[in-house]
Amino acid sequence: MRFRYSLLASALLIGHFAQAKTTPVNLDHFQTTIETTTPASSNAQFVALDSQIQQSLIDALKGDADKLTRAQLEKAEQSSKLADKKWLKESGYDFGKKANQQAGIALLSAFSTLPKSTLDASMHVVEQVNLNATNGQRQQAIIDAEGQDHLFFLADALGPKLGQAFLNAYNKGEIGKAAALIKASEVSTGAAKSHFNYPRPFLMPGNTIHAVPDTAVVKDNQPYQASEGSFPSGHTNTAWTDGLLLGEMVPERFVPLVDRAARYGYSRMVLGVHYPIDLIGSRMVAQRNVAHYLNDAKYRALFDEAKTQLRAALEKECGTTLAECAKPAGAADPYAVPQMREFAHFAMTYNLPQERQKMALKVPEGAEVLLEAPFPHLSAAQRRQLMVSTAIAAGYPLSGTTADQNFWQRLDLSAAAAKGHR
Repeated sequence: MRFRYSLLASALLIGHFAQAKTTPVNLDHFQTTIETTTPASSNAQFVALDSQIQQSLIDALKGDADKLTRAQLEKAEQSSKLADKKWLKESGYDFGKKANQQAGIALLSAFSTLPKSTLDASMHVVEQVNLNATNGQRQQAIIDAEGQDHLFFLADALGPKLGQAFLNAYNKGEIGKAAALIKASEVSTGAAKSHFNYPRPFLMPGNTIHAVPDTAVVKDNQPYQASEGSFPSGHTNTAWTDGLLLGEMVPERFVPLVDRAARYGYSRMVLGVHYPIDLIGSRMVAQRNVAHYLNDAKYRALFDEAKTQLRAALEKECGTTLAECAKPAGAADPYAVPQMREFAHFAMTYNLPQERQKMALKVPEGAEVLLEAPFPHLSAAQRRQLMVSTAIAAGYPLSGTTADQNFWQRLDLSAAAAKGHR
């Protein structure tokens, strides 16, 4: 769909065109929070779930082989047991990937006009993250990276009870429709990478990036490598697409799943293969793509069918209602704590330079569909207003010169959903 701006959207203008600068927060402030989401967490219940996620991924990657080898990573994909690809193929749905790729390139076109000072600041952030990463963060980054073609990484954002139920149902092939549809909804960033052709951090002259060895998946200590251009991040696009779609199907955990996408992006900097600019760009296009699909009646029919199967399977595994199974569980549930929302907000900008920008925020018609699942009782106008009231300040990198660029760069779904539940 092409996003249009309705009279209602035009009425939802932010009065403060150039909002006040956000008070800077040092990356060190989030180290404790980030560590709670890794194998080095001090919470035994979370570590147990994280270990099961890791082992489930390894088992899925090696298939019928006795041992996982690096060569097997090159052909990684969901098996027919995990994903009901036959159901999706028989639907005949056209995802329009090429058109969506071109829309993504247009949305991110402001990248080409970024000043050197912003690119330098972006490089400084990734070097800081990469060099200061703990062993736990490095292990989690490897697990996140090699889990791109599966949905296992989302389980830790569901909490200990629902996360375990999700793993059980996924491994048994009981959520095959959702697994197939979610992964098929990812729009490749390959065309954009080729278009912008920006070198990855570890390829920049004079960089201080250290390669991270694989001690968590293949466990052969081989340094993690990445090819193609850096901007935008394909893995982060995957995380935002998958996390957001699962959040639409399980709105009881909408905020933690959205925040998981932000945390996944951080892992790409731990590995030294992406800049914060790449993560921001991927967030923008993934949100736009998910809204595009959810506004398509044919896609929505498939989505509803997959959602029904998913929720029934999870409720069966939980042995109780999803509302009960999805309740926050304190320290064992790090993606549901306020500190994670604070990190997710920080990850909207990573404190990159902010320029003064006199552009009102307008909500594209149809964008409000992203808040429909968590707030079915609100009208479209109310959801738009929620998006406006929680948007980040204007002028951060990639907010560009068009209404689309300005909106998708500033949309803070985590904050909007959290505010709506107060």
